Amino acid sequence: MANHERFHFKTLEELREKIEELGVSIPLANDLSVLRQPVRVGHLTAPNVFAVLPMEGCDSNRDGSPSELVRRRYLRFAKGGSGLLWWEANAVVEEGRANELQMMLTRDNLSQFQRLMEEVKETAGQNHSQPVQILQLTHSGRYSRPVGHTPRPLIPQHDPILDGRSGVKEDTPVVTDEYLDRLTQRYVESAQLAKKAGFDGVDIKACHRYLISELLASHTRKGKYGGSFENRSRFLLQTIRAVKEVMGEDFIVACRFNVFDAHPYPYGFGCSKEDMWTFDETEPLRLVRQMCEAGVGLLSNSAGNPYYIYPQVTRPFDTSSMGIPVPEEHPLQSIERLFSFTRMIQKEAGDVPVVGNGYTWLRQFIPYAGAANVQNHSCSFVGLGRSSFAYPDAPKDVLEKGSMDPGKCCVTCSKCTQIMRDHGRTGCVIRDSAVYAKWYQEARKEAEERENG
Repeated sequence: MANHERFHFKTLEELREKIEELGVSIPLANDLSVLRQPVRVGHLTAPNVFAVLPMEGCDSNRDGSPSELVRRRYLRFAKGGSGLLWWEANAVVEEGRANELQMMLTRDNLSQFQRLMEEVKETAGQNHSQPVQILQLTHSGRYSRPVGHTPRPLIPQHDPILDGRSGVKEDTPVVTDEYLDRLTQRYVESAQLAKKAGFDGVDIKACHRYLISELLASHTRKGKYGGSFENRSRFLLQTIRAVKEVMGEDFIVACRFNVFDAHPYPYGFGCSKEDMWTFDETEPLRLVRQMCEAGVGLLSNSAGNPYYIYPQVTRPFDTSSMGIPVPEEHPLQSIERLFSFTRMIQKEAGDVPVVGNGYTWLRQFIPYAGAANVQNHSCSFVGLGRSSFAYPDAPKDVLEKGSMDPGKCCVTCSKCTQIMRDHGRTGCVIRDSAVYAKWYQEARKEAEERENG
């Protein structure tokens, strides 16, 4: 492993030299024309390969409806020119909300979502193209906190590594099989509402150690949802099938899922039993095949747990959140890992498009890495997460001007993550400081007051 290093590259050649020095596999292409190509997603066609990944703002209204901050964020994305707009985590049940301002589409607030969707489509139409729009459906599991600042975890199994960090006590019960049986129908109902609101599809979220992600690793759980791979994947697959059966072929069912948890057996998915840092592709590839057979038409792979001490597995950074150790690897090594996962998943998924991630640390050189991956059939979309908070119009700049502006790029300072950890409203503190600097400061102050009793 190489030492961690902050981004300092001024030219593409300097980045290439560092990649060669480290011996990592991160191809860079000079020809960016492939970024303009349309991508078929189910019955629809995205106008280009850029995708806004689901980045939660923790800033909806208390009833889950879009606030003015939510409206502002998605209109900025709509103006930005991405071919795929993957909306943030939307809770399917009240008790599964990660915070009291998490997005939650219901029958009562449907009209508010419909109005925003109409506005987003009108704004995107000014670019003479419409992005494919997916709504992420979630249950936060052990990270549920539906009211105030007190955790209300709902866990599929106990985990001695994460329990203490997420408010789980020794006597906290695991969710029952009967609860999970009923929960599938709530995903179906949310998908039906999403279609009425104007979305093109939904994502059955299974990443970052939320409920379904943790179910995939529930080796110690008893009953039909734990133990064997067949049982651990049961809830995800039955929910995909249930949504697909009800919604039909003209509605996309997607899945953003963890390929590799970087978490020790018997609590992690995609990891060797002997070493949590050794990737075992057996179950992730089997899951991809079965999801595609069940009718998934779009995939996005991720990895790790951004709320634990190895967030670089999910999001390589210059500076991490408070209390998180400096990684024992270079960010380019973290990026190589994420790129290799996407390459593997895209190969296994065949014609089903896969959205790549792990690009943000590369800043203005994102287009060159993205173009290389698309050219090599290592992914179908170039996914931008934190980068979209900072630089929502990056796709438009690349497609119209041929480059990204270094002065607008995300600097991977992790302040957006810190606001979320502090239970505040999330956005880019650096590039969007007029709006989010005050939220950062307020959330930090309140978190320190809670910590000091």
